Amino acid sequence: MRYLPLTAADRRAMMDVIGVREVDDLFRDVPAAALNPKIDLPLHKSELEVERILSAMAAKNRAAGAGPFFVGCGAYRHHVPATVDHIIQRSEFLTAYTPYQPEIAQGTLQYLFEFQTQVAALTGMEVANASMYDGSTACAEAVLMAGRVTKRDRVVLSGGLHPHYAAVARTNLDLVGAKVAAVPLDPGGTENLAALIDANTSCVVVQNPDVFGNLRDLSPLAAACREKGALLIAVVTEAVSLGAVRSPGEMGADIVAGEGQSIGNALNFGGPYVGLFATRQKYVRQMPGRLCGQTVDADGKRGFVLTLSTREQHIRRDKATSNICTNSGLCALAFTVHMTLLGEKGLRRVAMLSHEAACKTADALAKVPGVKIETETFFNEFTIRLPTNASEVVNALAAKGVLAGVPGGRLWPHDPSTHDLLVVAATEMTTDQDIAAVARALEEVL
Repeated sequence: MRYLPLTAADRRAMMDVIGVREVDDLFRDVPAAALNPKIDLPLHKSELEVERILSAMAAKNRAAGAGPFFVGCGAYRHHVPATVDHIIQRSEFLTAYTPYQPEIAQGTLQYLFEFQTQVAALTGMEVANASMYDGSTACAEAVLMAGRVTKRDRVVLSGGLHPHYAAVARTNLDLVGAKVAAVPLDPGGTENLAALIDANTSCVVVQNPDVFGNLRDLSPLAAACREKGALLIAVVTEAVSLGAVRSPGEMGADIVAGEGQSIGNALNFGGPYVGLFATRQKYVRQMPGRLCGQTVDADGKRGFVLTLSTREQHIRRDKATSNICTNSGLCALAFTVHMTLLGEKGLRRVAMLSHEAACKTADALAKVPGVKIETETFFNEFTIRLPTNASEVVNALAAKGVLAGVPGGRLWPHDPSTHDLLVVAATEMTTDQDIAAVARALEEVL
Protein backbone atom coordinates (compact mmCIF):
# COMPACT_ATOMS: atom_id res chain seq x y z
CA MET A 1 0.00 0.00 0.00
CA ARG A 2 3.05 2.26 -0.18
CA TYR A 3 1.86 3.89 -3.40
CA LEU A 4 -1.88 3.40 -2.79
CA PRO A 5 -2.40 5.04 0.61
CA LEU A 6 -6.22 4.99 0.51
CA THR A 7 -7.95 2.41 2.66
CA ALA A 8 -11.01 0.44 1.58
CA ALA A 9 -13.06 2.74 3.81
CA ASP A 10 -11.60 5.82 2.09
CA ARG A 11 -12.55 4.48 -1.32
CA ARG A 12 -16.01 3.50 -0.11
CA ALA A 13 -16.61 7.02 1.21
CA MET A 14 -15.61 8.60 -2.10
CA MET A 15 -17.78 6.22 -4.12
CA ASP A 16 -20.75 6.95 -1.86
CA VAL A 17 -20.35 10.68 -2.50
CA ILE A 18 -20.32 10.34 -6.30
CA GLY A 19 -23.01 7.66 -6.31
CA VAL A 20 -21.35 4.48 -7.58
CA ARG A 21 -21.31 1.04 -5.98
CA GLU A 22 -18.11 -0.37 -7.47
CA VAL A 23 -14.97 1.08 -9.02
CA ASP A 24 -15.88 -0.65 -12.28
CA ASP A 25 -18.99 1.55 -12.48
CA LEU A 26 -16.65 4.46 -13.26
CA PHE A 27 -15.86 2.79 -16.59
CA ARG A 28 -19.39 1.90 -17.69
CA ASP A 29 -19.20 4.25 -20.71
CA VAL A 30 -16.10 2.48 -22.05
CA PRO A 31 -16.97 -0.22 -24.64
CA ALA A 32 -16.50 -3.71 -23.22
CA ALA A 33 -14.07 -4.62 -26.02
CA ALA A 34 -11.75 -1.81 -24.92
CA LEU A 35 -11.63 -2.83 -21.27
CA ASN A 36 -8.75 -5.03 -20.19
CA PRO A 37 -7.55 -5.81 -23.72
CA LYS A 38 -5.30 -8.85 -24.00
CA ILE A 39 -1.81 -7.53 -24.67
CA ASP A 40 0.91 -10.12 -25.02
CA LEU A 41 3.81 -8.38 -23.27
CA PRO A 42 6.76 -10.02 -21.52
CA LEU A 43 7.33 -9.27 -17.86
CA HIS A 44 10.67 -7.62 -18.56
CA LYS A 45 13.17 -6.94 -21.34
CA SER A 46 16.47 -5.14 -21.53
CA GLU A 47 16.66 -1.67 -23.11
CA LEU A 48 18.41 -3.11 -26.17
CA GLU A 49 15.74 -5.79 -26.61
CA VAL A 50 12.94 -3.23 -26.26
CA GLU A 51 14.53 -1.05 -28.95
CA ARG A 52 14.73 -4.02 -31.31
CA ILE A 53 11.13 -5.08 -30.71
CA LEU A 54 9.73 -1.57 -31.12
CA SER A 55 11.83 -0.94 -34.22
CA ALA A 56 10.50 -4.15 -35.79
CA MET A 57 6.95 -3.08 -34.99
CA ALA A 58 7.51 0.40 -36.43
CA ALA A 59 8.95 -1.12 -39.61
CA LYS A 60 5.54 -2.64 -40.36
CA ASN A 61 4.13 0.86 -40.91
CA ARG A 62 4.09 2.33 -44.40
CA ALA A 63 4.98 6.01 -44.42
CA ALA A 64 2.88 8.37 -46.54
CA GLY A 65 5.93 9.30 -48.60
CA ALA A 66 6.78 5.71 -49.49
CA GLY A 67 4.64 5.73 -52.63
CA PRO A 68 1.43 7.04 -54.21
CA PHE A 69 -0.78 8.28 -51.37
CA PHE A 70 -4.43 9.30 -51.64
CA VAL A 71 -5.57 9.00 -48.02
CA GLY A 72 -7.47 11.92 -46.47
CA CYS A 73 -10.69 11.98 -44.44
CA GLY A 74 -9.47 14.49 -41.89
CA ALA A 75 -5.68 13.98 -42.13
CA TYR A 76 -3.80 15.22 -45.19
CA ARG A 77 -0.30 14.98 -46.54
CA HIS A 78 1.01 18.45 -47.31
CA HIS A 79 4.55 19.72 -47.62
CA VAL A 80 5.95 21.14 -44.39
CA PRO A 81 9.08 23.29 -44.93
CA ALA A 82 12.18 22.32 -42.95
CA THR A 83 12.11 25.81 -41.41
CA VAL A 84 9.03 24.84 -39.38
CA ASP A 85 10.73 21.97 -37.57
CA HIS A 86 13.89 24.02 -37.13
CA ILE A 87 12.03 26.81 -35.34
CA ILE A 88 9.72 24.72 -33.14
CA GLN A 89 12.66 22.62 -31.93
CA ARG A 90 14.38 25.62 -30.38
CA SER A 91 14.53 24.91 -26.66
CA GLU A 92 12.51 27.97 -25.64
CA PHE A 93 9.61 26.64 -27.71
CA LEU A 94 10.06 22.89 -27.40
CA THR A 95 10.24 22.83 -23.60
CA ALA A 96 7.87 25.69 -22.78
CA TYR A 97 4.69 24.75 -20.95
CA THR A 98 1.33 26.42 -20.57
CA PRO A 99 1.58 30.11 -19.59
CA TYR A 100 0.44 30.04 -15.97
CA GLN A 101 2.57 33.13 -15.30
CA PRO A 102 1.92 35.38 -18.32
CA GLU A 103 4.42 38.01 -17.22
CA ILE A 104 7.29 35.58 -17.84
CA ALA A 105 5.74 33.81 -20.83
CA GLN A 106 5.62 36.68 -23.31
CA GLY A 107 7.02 34.62 -26.19
CA THR A 108 4.44 31.88 -25.75
CA LEU A 109 1.60 34.36 -25.43
CA GLN A 110 2.77 36.28 -28.49
CA TYR A 111 2.76 33.30 -30.84
CA LEU A 112 -0.59 32.14 -29.46
CA PHE A 113 -1.95 35.63 -30.12
CA GLU A 114 -0.62 35.41 -33.68
CA PHE A 115 -2.12 31.94 -34.05
CA GLN A 116 -5.51 33.29 -32.96
CA THR A 117 -5.21 36.15 -35.45
CA GLN A 118 -4.44 33.74 -38.30
CA VAL A 119 -7.30 31.38 -37.40
CA ALA A 120 -9.78 34.26 -37.15
CA ALA A 121 -8.69 35.54 -40.57
CA LEU A 122 -8.83 32.08 -42.17
CA THR A 123 -12.27 31.25 -40.82
CA GLY A 124 -13.74 34.72 -41.34
CA MET A 125 -14.69 34.97 -37.67
CA GLU A 126 -14.20 37.75 -35.12
CA VAL A 127 -12.36 35.84 -32.41
CA ALA A 128 -10.46 32.56 -32.07
CA ASN A 129 -9.07 30.76 -29.05
CA ALA A 130 -5.50 29.61 -28.39
CA SER A 131 -6.07 26.17 -29.96
CA MET A 132 -7.68 22.92 -28.88
CA TYR A 133 -6.63 19.29 -28.92
CA ASP A 134 -7.88 18.36 -32.39
CA GLY A 135 -10.78 18.83 -34.77
CA SER A 136 -13.11 16.22 -33.29
CA THR A 137 -12.92 17.54 -29.73
CA ALA A 138 -13.22 21.11 -31.05
CA CYS A 139 -16.45 20.04 -32.77
CA ALA A 140 -17.79 18.53 -29.54
CA GLU A 141 -16.91 21.68 -27.58
CA ALA A 142 -18.70 23.79 -30.21
CA VAL A 143 -21.88 21.75 -29.77
CA LEU A 144 -21.73 22.11 -25.98
CA MET A 145 -21.11 25.85 -26.36
CA ALA A 146 -24.17 26.20 -28.60
CA GLY A 147 -26.27 24.61 -25.88
CA ARG A 148 -25.01 27.13 -23.33
CA VAL A 149 -25.68 30.07 -25.65
CA THR A 150 -29.18 29.06 -26.76
CA LYS A 151 -30.32 27.19 -23.64
CA ARG A 152 -31.64 24.46 -25.94
CA ASP A 153 -30.82 20.75 -25.98
CA ARG A 154 -31.45 19.43 -29.50
CA VAL A 155 -28.62 19.10 -32.03
CA VAL A 156 -28.75 18.40 -35.76
CA LEU A 157 -25.64 16.62 -37.07
CA SER A 158 -25.24 16.62 -40.86
CA GLY A 159 -25.03 13.26 -42.62
CA GLY A 160 -21.86 14.59 -44.22
CA LEU A 161 -20.10 15.13 -40.88
CA HIS A 162 -17.05 12.92 -40.37
CA PRO A 163 -18.29 9.91 -38.36
CA HIS A 164 -15.46 10.25 -35.83
CA TYR A 165 -16.41 13.86 -35.17
CA ALA A 166 -20.06 12.84 -34.85
CA ALA A 167 -19.14 10.07 -32.41
CA VAL A 168 -17.15 12.42 -30.15
CA ALA A 169 -19.99 14.94 -30.23
CA ARG A 170 -22.56 12.25 -29.36
CA THR A 171 -20.46 11.04 -26.43
CA ASN A 172 -20.37 14.55 -24.96
CA LEU A 173 -24.03 15.19 -25.68
CA ASP A 174 -25.06 11.95 -23.97
CA LEU A 175 -23.36 13.12 -20.79
CA VAL A 176 -25.40 16.34 -20.69
CA GLY A 177 -28.68 14.72 -21.69
CA ALA A 178 -28.98 16.44 -25.07
CA LYS A 179 -30.85 14.97 -28.02
CA VAL A 180 -29.38 14.37 -31.47
CA ALA A 181 -31.53 14.49 -34.59
CA ALA A 182 -30.96 11.44 -36.77
CA VAL A 183 -29.77 12.46 -40.24
CA PRO A 184 -28.94 9.78 -42.83
CA LEU A 185 -25.60 9.65 -44.62
CA ASP A 186 -25.42 12.03 -47.54
CA PRO A 187 -22.79 11.07 -50.15
CA GLY A 188 -24.34 13.47 -52.66
CA GLY A 189 -24.42 16.51 -50.38
CA THR A 190 -28.13 17.16 -51.05
CA GLU A 191 -29.60 16.92 -47.53
CA ASN A 192 -32.15 19.53 -46.40
CA LEU A 193 -30.93 20.38 -42.91
CA ALA A 194 -33.02 23.56 -42.68
CA ALA A 195 -36.18 21.44 -42.57
CA LEU A 196 -34.94 19.74 -39.39
CA ILE A 197 -34.58 22.92 -37.32
CA ASP A 198 -37.27 23.36 -34.68
CA ALA A 199 -37.85 25.63 -31.67
CA ASN A 200 -35.65 23.45 -29.44
CA THR A 201 -32.69 23.14 -31.82
CA SER A 202 -29.52 24.64 -30.35
CA CYS A 203 -27.36 24.16 -33.43
CA VAL A 204 -26.85 22.56 -36.80
CA VAL A 205 -23.42 21.04 -37.39
CA VAL A 206 -22.27 20.84 -41.01
CA GLN A 207 -18.85 20.03 -42.46
CA ASN A 208 -17.49 21.89 -45.48
CA PRO A 209 -16.01 20.26 -47.50
CA ASP A 210 -17.87 17.31 -46.01
CA VAL A 211 -16.48 13.83 -45.36
CA PHE A 212 -17.41 12.78 -48.90
CA GLY A 213 -15.67 15.85 -50.34
CA ASN A 214 -18.82 17.82 -51.24
CA LEU A 215 -18.57 21.60 -51.21
CA ARG A 216 -21.69 23.56 -50.37
CA ASP A 217 -22.85 27.13 -49.88
CA LEU A 218 -23.74 27.45 -46.20
CA SER A 219 -25.46 30.84 -46.57
CA PRO A 220 -29.06 29.53 -46.96
CA LEU A 221 -28.62 27.20 -43.99
CA ALA A 222 -27.15 30.03 -41.91
CA ALA A 223 -30.21 32.16 -42.70
CA ALA A 224 -32.53 29.31 -41.72
CA CYS A 225 -30.68 28.90 -38.42
CA ARG A 226 -30.95 32.60 -37.62
CA GLU A 227 -34.66 32.57 -38.36
CA LYS A 228 -35.23 29.76 -35.85
CA GLY A 229 -32.77 31.04 -33.23
CA ALA A 230 -30.29 28.17 -33.70
CA LEU A 231 -26.54 28.46 -34.25
CA LEU A 232 -24.71 27.20 -37.31
CA ILE A 233 -21.51 25.30 -36.52
CA ALA A 234 -19.21 24.86 -39.52
CA VAL A 235 -16.60 22.10 -39.31
CA VAL A 236 -13.44 22.23 -41.44
CA THR A 237 -11.17 19.17 -41.48
CA GLU A 238 -8.94 20.40 -44.34
CA ALA A 239 -7.54 23.79 -43.31
CA VAL A 240 -5.86 24.31 -46.69
CA SER A 241 -9.32 24.48 -48.28
CA LEU A 242 -9.72 27.91 -46.65
CA GLY A 243 -7.19 29.19 -49.19
CA ALA A 244 -9.69 28.57 -52.00
CA VAL A 245 -13.19 28.25 -50.52
CA ARG A 246 -15.31 31.06 -49.06
CA SER A 247 -14.74 31.15 -45.32
CA PRO A 248 -17.46 29.86 -42.96
CA GLY A 249 -17.73 33.32 -41.44
CA GLU A 250 -18.51 34.87 -44.82
CA MET A 251 -21.29 32.32 -45.25
CA GLY A 252 -22.84 33.11 -41.88
CA ALA A 253 -21.46 30.49 -39.49
CA ASP A 254 -21.71 31.30 -35.77
CA ILE A 255 -18.98 28.90 -34.62
CA VAL A 256 -16.17 27.29 -36.62
CA ALA A 257 -14.46 24.14 -35.37
CA GLY A 258 -11.68 22.58 -37.37
CA GLU A 259 -8.51 20.56 -37.68
CA GLY A 260 -5.29 22.47 -38.36
CA GLN A 261 -3.02 19.50 -39.08
CA SER A 262 -2.77 20.35 -42.78
CA ILE A 263 -0.74 23.46 -42.00
CA GLY A 264 2.63 22.95 -40.36
CA ASN A 265 1.96 19.49 -38.95
CA ALA A 266 2.86 16.17 -40.55
CA LEU A 267 0.56 13.14 -40.48
CA ASN A 268 2.56 11.51 -37.67
CA PHE A 269 0.50 8.31 -37.94
CA GLY A 270 -2.47 10.06 -36.33
CA GLY A 271 -1.25 12.81 -34.05
CA PRO A 272 -0.72 14.97 -32.15
CA TYR A 273 -2.86 17.44 -34.10
CA VAL A 274 -4.22 20.91 -33.39
CA GLY A 275 -7.85 21.98 -33.06
CA LEU A 276 -9.11 25.28 -34.45
CA PHE A 277 -11.96 27.13 -32.78
CA ALA A 278 -13.44 30.51 -33.71
CA THR A 279 -16.70 32.33 -33.09
CA ARG A 280 -18.45 35.67 -33.06
CA GLN A 281 -17.43 38.30 -30.52
CA LYS A 282 -20.80 38.25 -28.77
CA TYR A 283 -20.32 34.59 -27.81
CA VAL A 284 -16.73 34.94 -26.57
CA ARG A 285 -17.57 34.37 -22.89
CA GLN A 286 -19.04 30.98 -23.69
CA MET A 287 -16.02 29.95 -25.76
CA PRO A 288 -13.99 27.06 -24.31
CA GLY A 289 -10.25 27.15 -23.82
CA ARG A 290 -8.20 30.31 -23.46
CA LEU A 291 -7.81 33.61 -25.22
CA CYS A 292 -4.57 35.59 -25.43
CA GLY A 293 -4.80 39.36 -25.80
CA GLN A 294 -2.52 42.28 -26.62
CA THR A 295 -2.13 45.32 -24.38
CA VAL A 296 0.43 47.91 -23.26
CA ASP A 297 2.25 48.05 -19.93
CA ALA A 298 2.72 51.02 -17.59
CA ASP A 299 5.54 52.29 -19.82
CA GLY A 300 3.45 52.06 -22.98
CA LYS A 301 5.28 49.00 -24.31
CA ARG A 302 3.36 46.26 -26.09
CA GLY A 303 2.68 43.17 -24.02
CA PHE A 304 0.57 40.02 -24.13
CA VAL A 305 -1.82 38.71 -21.51
CA LEU A 306 -4.07 35.75 -20.88
CA THR A 307 -7.32 37.63 -21.41
CA LEU A 308 -9.83 34.83 -20.97
CA SER A 309 -9.35 31.61 -19.00
CA THR A 310 -12.64 29.81 -18.56
CA ARG A 311 -11.44 26.37 -17.60
CA GLU A 312 -11.83 24.56 -14.30
CA GLN A 313 -8.31 25.33 -13.06
CA HIS A 314 -8.88 29.07 -13.35
CA ILE A 315 -12.46 29.61 -12.17
CA ARG A 316 -15.19 27.86 -10.20
CA ARG A 317 -16.08 24.55 -11.79
CA ASP A 318 -19.76 25.43 -12.22
CA LYS A 319 -18.72 28.53 -14.20
CA ALA A 320 -16.19 26.77 -16.43
CA THR A 321 -16.99 26.42 -20.12
CA SER A 322 -14.72 23.41 -20.55
CA ASN A 323 -12.47 20.99 -18.71
CA ILE A 324 -9.75 21.35 -21.35
CA CYS A 325 -6.48 21.41 -19.45
CA THR A 326 -4.10 22.87 -22.01
CA ASN A 327 -3.79 23.60 -25.71
CA SER A 328 -1.77 21.95 -28.47
CA GLY A 329 0.89 24.62 -28.04
CA LEU A 330 3.75 23.19 -30.10
CA CYS A 331 1.41 22.12 -32.92
CA ALA A 332 -0.19 25.57 -32.85
CA LEU A 333 3.27 27.10 -33.15
CA ALA A 334 4.04 24.87 -36.14
CA PHE A 335 0.76 26.05 -37.70
CA THR A 336 1.68 29.69 -37.09
CA VAL A 337 5.21 29.37 -38.46
CA HIS A 338 4.01 27.61 -41.62
CA MET A 339 1.21 30.14 -42.17
CA THR A 340 3.68 33.00 -41.71
CA LEU A 341 6.02 31.47 -44.29
CA LEU A 342 3.19 30.89 -46.77
CA GLY A 343 1.32 34.15 -46.42
CA GLU A 344 -1.99 34.63 -48.18
CA LYS A 345 -0.58 34.12 -51.68
CA GLY A 346 1.30 31.00 -50.64
CA LEU A 347 -1.75 29.42 -49.04
CA ARG A 348 -3.86 30.15 -52.10
CA ARG A 349 -1.16 28.58 -54.28
CA VAL A 350 -1.05 25.40 -52.18
CA ALA A 351 -4.86 25.24 -52.26
CA MET A 352 -5.04 25.60 -56.04
CA LEU A 353 -2.32 22.99 -56.60
CA SER A 354 -4.22 20.58 -54.34
CA HIS A 355 -7.47 21.23 -56.20
CA GLU A 356 -5.80 20.73 -59.58
CA ALA A 357 -4.29 17.42 -58.41
CA ALA A 358 -7.69 16.23 -57.21
CA CYS A 359 -9.34 17.15 -60.52
CA LYS A 360 -6.67 15.25 -62.44
CA THR A 361 -7.10 12.26 -60.14
CA ALA A 362 -10.88 12.26 -60.55
CA ASP A 363 -10.56 12.48 -64.34
CA ALA A 364 -8.14 9.56 -64.38
CA LEU A 365 -10.23 7.34 -62.11
CA ALA A 366 -13.44 8.13 -64.01
CA LYS A 367 -11.91 6.38 -67.04
CA VAL A 368 -11.44 3.13 -65.11
CA PRO A 369 -14.23 0.68 -66.05
CA GLY A 370 -16.66 0.19 -63.16
CA VAL A 371 -15.71 3.39 -61.31
CA LYS A 372 -18.34 6.09 -60.71
CA ILE A 373 -17.49 9.54 -59.35
CA GLU A 374 -20.06 10.39 -56.66
CA THR A 375 -18.92 13.92 -55.79
CA GLU A 376 -19.67 16.68 -58.28
CA THR A 377 -18.24 19.77 -56.58
CA PHE A 378 -15.13 19.28 -54.47
CA PHE A 379 -11.89 20.86 -53.30
CA ASN A 380 -9.20 18.20 -52.99
CA GLU A 381 -11.21 15.17 -51.92
CA PHE A 382 -13.99 13.20 -53.58
CA THR A 383 -15.83 9.90 -53.31
CA ILE A 384 -15.97 7.13 -55.89
CA ARG A 385 -18.25 4.10 -56.02
CA LEU A 386 -16.68 0.77 -56.94
CA PRO A 387 -18.32 -2.37 -58.34
CA THR A 388 -17.04 -4.36 -55.35
CA ASN A 389 -16.04 -4.00 -51.69
CA ALA A 390 -13.79 -0.95 -51.33
CA SER A 391 -11.81 -2.33 -48.37
CA GLU A 392 -10.76 -5.34 -50.42
CA VAL A 393 -9.73 -3.06 -53.27
CA VAL A 394 -7.71 -0.84 -50.93
CA ASN A 395 -5.86 -3.87 -49.54
CA ALA A 396 -5.14 -5.15 -53.04
CA LEU A 397 -3.78 -1.76 -54.11
CA ALA A 398 -1.71 -1.49 -50.94
CA ALA A 399 -0.05 -4.77 -51.91
CA LYS A 400 0.93 -2.99 -55.14
CA GLY A 401 2.45 -0.09 -53.19
CA VAL A 402 -0.46 2.33 -53.68
CA LEU A 403 -2.49 3.72 -50.77
CA ALA A 404 -5.66 4.53 -52.66
CA GLY A 405 -7.89 6.20 -50.05
CA VAL A 406 -10.24 5.49 -47.17
CA PRO A 407 -12.95 2.84 -47.74
CA GLY A 408 -16.49 3.50 -46.56
CA GLY A 409 -16.45 0.29 -44.57
CA ARG A 410 -13.76 1.71 -42.33
CA LEU A 411 -15.73 4.87 -41.62
CA TRP A 412 -19.17 3.25 -41.38
CA PRO A 413 -18.54 -0.45 -40.61
CA HIS A 414 -22.18 -1.12 -39.71
CA ASP A 415 -23.65 0.41 -42.88
CA PRO A 416 -23.31 -1.99 -45.85
CA SER A 417 -24.53 0.72 -48.26
CA THR A 418 -21.19 2.50 -47.84
CA HIS A 419 -18.90 -0.49 -48.30
CA ASP A 420 -18.42 0.11 -52.03
CA LEU A 421 -17.46 3.76 -51.47
CA LEU A 422 -13.87 5.01 -51.51
CA VAL A 423 -12.89 8.52 -50.39
CA VAL A 424 -9.88 9.75 -52.36
CA ALA A 425 -7.75 12.80 -51.51
CA ALA A 426 -4.99 14.60 -53.40
CA THR A 427 -2.70 17.48 -52.42
CA GLU A 428 0.16 19.48 -53.87
CA MET A 429 2.33 16.43 -53.02
CA THR A 430 0.44 14.29 -55.56
CA THR A 431 2.36 13.87 -58.81
CA ASP A 432 1.20 12.92 -62.30
CA GLN A 433 3.09 9.65 -61.82
CA ASP A 434 1.11 8.97 -58.62
CA ILE A 435 -2.16 9.56 -60.46
CA ALA A 436 -1.18 7.27 -63.30
CA ALA A 437 -0.11 4.61 -60.81
CA VAL A 438 -3.39 4.58 -58.87
CA ALA A 439 -5.50 4.51 -62.04
CA ARG A 440 -3.43 1.68 -63.50
CA ALA A 441 -3.45 -0.34 -60.27
CA LEU A 442 -7.20 0.14 -59.83
CA GLU A 443 -7.92 -1.03 -63.34
CA GLU A 444 -5.78 -4.13 -62.76
CA VAL A 445 -7.59 -4.97 -59.52
CA LEU A 446 -11.08 -4.40 -60.84
